[in-house]
Amino acid sequence: MSRAPLLPVPILCLTSMTAACADWGSGSSWMKEPLTQEETRTAQPPDPEGRAPAGRAASRTIGERGAPKDDERADASSDERDRPGGGRVLGTFRNTYYHFPREADYAGDEVALMNASCTPIAKVSRGFYDAVCVQGSGSLRQGKTVSFAQRDCACAEVCPRTGQRICFDALDAATFPWGRGAAGKSIVPMRSVAADTSVLPMGTVLYIPEFDGATRAESDGTSDGCFVVEDRGLKVRGEHVDIFTGTSTQTAILNARVPSNQGVTIIVDAPRCAHLAGH
Repeated sequence: MSRAPLLPVPILCLTSMTAACADWGSGSSWMKEPLTQEETRTAQPPDPEGRAPAGRAASRTIGERGAPKDDERADASSDERDRPGGGRVLGTFRNTYYHFPREADYAGDEVALMNASCTPIAKVSRGFYDAVCVQGSGSLRQGKTVSFAQRDCACAEVCPRTGQRICFDALDAATFPWGRGAAGKSIVPMRSVAADTSVLPMGTVLYIPEFDGATRAESDGTSDGCFVVEDRGLKVRGEHVDIFTGTSTQTAILNARVPSNQGVTIIVDAPRCAHLAGH
């Protein structure tokens, strides 16, 4: 009996011929409408219960895969056991990155950063405002953390890259050193990702092999490739993961490894990431 190949290209869940995979995305439909490098992200409001709202890698090419042959079905389970890290491959998802801007790194005319009650939190430089209204969270010069509270705030300045009027919450920097995700929890660089929670539910643990071994700019060591869905984004839709890098330096490291929008392999139920379950 011939043996199925060890996934030379990413495919949908190995049990995709059954109903067990019906709730996962296809992992390839996004290729029909690719993002440009300049497409922006806008944060989603936090939900305390985590509910969904109503070296450089080679280029990836996603092709249609026909129904598996009988011998491929028979060998699928052993292929899963042989795959480094184990788990179920959902396919190739679009990859983008976001970070945590710090006001001290920006300059420009002052703009009022407003809260949801239309009370000014602080006056910040235009450059910082333009960054934080896209990234969703940031650090003020005075030391506080601010994170997205709601959009369509009539009192807020227009975000030039998104056209949105965003209000923010002022947060304790000790509790939220890197900002707050849509689940209401503190997000963590190189651990938290934003996703479409109708495709990857809040709290889903992911293994992304392309980032296993990636240098960590803010600490010694390297990434283990394990991530948790803890955030959402207005333009994070379908088969798309937005990796929280924390800093522009870390973003540059990951972009050198896997450029934005090139595509990364998404694996769930990987034993090597089991320590993040219930994170």
